[in-house]
Amino acid sequence: MSGPAVMENVRRYRAIASLCRQSATFRPIQRDSLLAQAAEWEERAIAEIERYFSCSAARPA
Repeated sequence: MSGPAVMENVRRYRAIASLCRQSATFRPIQRDSLLAQAAEWEERAIAEIERYFSCSAARPA
């Protein structure tokens, strides 16, 4: 996957995580679940970045 596509995915994942955190603020009953979802989306974003850089490092220049 190309760099711009990876960064677009990361941007989307982090936007979803942000929405989960915002929702948690206004929905105290669902707070724990929403914060857990936000953490999962952040983990996906980090994994996407790590996967991209590990593949880039493995490719010969």
